[in-house]
Amino acid sequence: MEYKPDIIISVHPLMQHIPLWVLKWQNLQKKVIFVTVITDLNTCHPTWFHPGVNRCYCPSQEVAKRALLDDLTESQIRVFGLPIRPSFARAVLSKDDLRKEFGMDPNLPAVLLMGGGEGMGPVKKTAKALGESLFDQELGKPIGQLIIVCGRNKALASTLESEEWTIPVKVRGFETQMEKWMGACDCIITKAGPGTISEALIRGLPIILNDYIPGQEKGNVPYVVDNGAGVFTRSPKETARIVAEWFTTKTEELKKMSENALKLAQPEPSLILSRTYMSLQANVGR
Repeated sequence: MEYKPDIIISVHPLMQHIPLWVLKWQNLQKKVIFVTVITDLNTCHPTWFHPGVNRCYCPSQEVAKRALLDDLTESQIRVFGLPIRPSFARAVLSKDDLRKEFGMDPNLPAVLLMGGGEGMGPVKKTAKALGESLFDQELGKPIGQLIIVCGRNKALASTLESEEWTIPVKVRGFETQMEKWMGACDCIITKAGPGTISEALIRGLPIILNDYIPGQEKGNVPYVVDNGAGVFTRSPKETARIVAEWFTTKTEELKKMSENALKLAQPEPSLILSRTYMSLQANVGR
């Protein structure tokens, strides 16, 4: 009542039923547009869906099918992909230019290891395993390079920086240029967060998923794996083995997964959603 919004956008599964009840209670259902933007790529809790919304924006056809099963109509549902930062929708520099900008080896393939904003998960174990697998003992030289994003975990970053690496390694803290770092690399290792997955797909990065939050993130694993855009393993050693093979004997598999990732990518949902919100407002004369 204080802000008097023209439109309410929900991006959380617990923010449908009560806000809509409040709008009905205040007799504002026909004056305030209410839309849901679902941020899970596949597995969705039923509380995401409410038949009283004006629109339900789904990131995939799988989610749209679930919305129909929960009593939403086809006229309420739109499939636009997951909203991502606008910088990912815009063109970035070439991989060669990005590697030059970041001081990376221009000739070695690169893997991006993500620990999320808080630097959680088996980052240290995976980094060490990659340090071993990406160094060819017979030739005595590296076959790949490693970028590690530790987020806000300064202790992890300090520990990794103190390691003696036999391959080129860059340890980063909390990053604000992920579109560039992804563009500079050839594959990514991350947990099954929908935002990171969507961004990686836009950059055409094959994905190794190493964990997921039970419930909403579980369905993101088959979304990536079944569409041929990546693999899932919780083992740091298995992860390191896969990357080493992608960089040597299975380069065609890496290339194919990159192509599949680009097919799944939807780089402009945020811009489409903005235009659609304005259209919704126009339709109700606001």
